[in-house]
Amino acid sequence: MKKKDFLLFMIASAILGISQSIDSSVFNNFLNDTFHLTVTQRTILEIPREFPGFMVVFVSGFLMFLGDVRIAAVANILAAVGMMSLGFLTKSYGGMIIWLTIYSMGQHLFMPVSNSIGMNMAEDGNIGKRLGQINAVNTLVFLATSLITALIFKNISVNYKIAFLIGAVAFSLSAVLIFFMTPHKINVPKKKFVFRKEYSIFYVLSILYGARKQIFITFGPWVLIKVFNQGVSTFAILGFIVAGIGIFFKPFIGHMIDKLGERVVLAGEACILIFICLGYAFSKSLMYTIGMGSSAIYIICGCFVLDQLLVAAGMARSTYLKKIAVAPEDVSPTLSMGISIDHMVSMAVPFIGGFIWNSVGYEYVFIGGALIAIINLLVTSKIRTELPTQNINV
Repeated sequence: MKKKDFLLFMIASAILGISQSIDSSVFNNFLNDTFHLTVTQRTILEIPREFPGFMVVFVSGFLMFLGDVRIAAVANILAAVGMMSLGFLTKSYGGMIIWLTIYSMGQHLFMPVSNSIGMNMAEDGNIGKRLGQINAVNTLVFLATSLITALIFKNISVNYKIAFLIGAVAFSLSAVLIFFMTPHKINVPKKKFVFRKEYSIFYVLSILYGARKQIFITFGPWVLIKVFNQGVSTFAILGFIVAGIGIFFKPFIGHMIDKLGERVVLAGEACILIFICLGYAFSKSLMYTIGMGSSAIYIICGCFVLDQLLVAAGMARSTYLKKIAVAPEDVSPTLSMGISIDHMVSMAVPFIGGFIWNSVGYEYVFIGGALIAIINLLVTSKIRTELPTQNINV
């Protein structure tokens, strides 16, 4: 039964690569072309987009009686409804916000239960490897979809309705496959929301990830669109490159987690992020200073690719939590708590970043990102994965 469930989840994860590729290739240009947003308007839009992430701990707590597998199916149905409606029912800016919120809730609800399901299918000592395998098949399909998207949007006019329709169908198919998985035995804890001092480093890492993530989600693509005038085909090509490397990179990260531990992997992520932020901040001015201004776009694209690849290091936060968990039933609700914590920060960062962008320039947004990465490195150095040695009463 476990092999059947793993196969179903692998296929479902692969199909989700279609939706994720369409989202990363199309969404920001959809906003720009349809509503002609300024930087300030784009940052304000992060409130409804990130609010479901903040609410996920409460929604997942309410749905906990369903178990991780059924919650994952419900999440993909919500995402399908939201994405379909973005394409076909968006008649106004206000309407778009409603459908975006539903779409975002589906995406965020799936995040914690996806890792929880994957880790439950792994043997001790191979958790990172299993998560790496699941992410790799997802990336393989992401790769193919990004290539197709790039070729289509490069040669014909952009059709956002068709793109969102395909993404919604993929979400729906994934939901059906997950629904046919065997539900895990449900032991609903007395406390649906877990908050323990033993997980304090995990919570701090979640806060820092929320800030770091939002800088790149909001402002990374916006630099390419507004500063370098890049369109859908560029994002599709970059997605193709990320996915092509990610097929091998994600299992490699999983292997490194098992072999070297979470502290080394997360410290490496923080160090690389420092240089990515500096690349975003200074590559344009530096290249123009030395008479190679046209090369700046390639450096920015390289930074974009590296950042997207480093998302795989997020597996280490999940495996770290599983290793230090006081009780197995803490894992899923604590992952959800981490999502909510990081999204509290995510809703604030766009305002601060937008103000900085408009006041002194986009470069200083990424200088701030470099400072966050340095703090992240310091916190990561305190990670320990020894199991608890005493019983904790709650």
